[in-house]
Amino acid sequence: MTYDIKVIRKNEHKTSSWSGGSTTQLYIYPESSIYSELNFIFRVSSAKVSVNESTFTSLPGINRKIMILDGALNLKHEGHHEIKLNKFEQDSFKGEWLTKSYGKVTDFNLMMNKGCDGNLEHIKIDCKTLKNLNLSTNIDNNKKMIIIFYCLEGSVDINMDSLINLNEGDLLVLKNNSKNRLYNINISNNFEKKSNIIKVTTYFD
Repeated sequence: MTYDIKVIRKNEHKTSSWSGGSTTQLYIYPESSIYSELNFIFRVSSAKVSVNESTFTSLPGINRKIMILDGALNLKHEGHHEIKLNKFEQDSFKGEWLTKSYGKVTDFNLMMNKGCDGNLEHIKIDCKTLKNLNLSTNIDNNKKMIIIFYCLEGSVDINMDSLINLNEGDLLVLKNNSKNRLYNINISNNFEKKSNIIKVTTYFD
């Protein structure tokens, strides 16, 4: 086994409210970390923004990636850049930047502390379709790696050493425990509805 496997079901996620909507923490690492203390290596979350204009919380030292899951969002990073994001488009920025957003959306967030890097990828799987994914990567083999699959829509079966079913809102966490990065998995959609998966790859010291 190249990875330790953990499945987190939709009903296990924690959702908190804020002035502009709500945020669901999907995964934080280490799992004992406290978001408000910024003592995590990385954090994955999804937010529903219910106001037309909001200002992002200042998070000094945190690198951020955001992907739109529903709707369209205009981001303005004061003194840096502006961008409009449509569904499944993404942007990267620093947590200490003054960032304002315009638009009601559902988004997906990856927050990374110093020493951590990562990326987001949208994977679409049509009905009755099988995808083979190679999880090998060119990163330094001395770094630790965690890969996450978030089932945004539909249902999929992931074939590793055993068959893992993910339904909408479920999360699969793969913790690498070997310097051998080569590992293939099959993701199949055996249902009558298309599936959308968000893949998160993080690597750190």
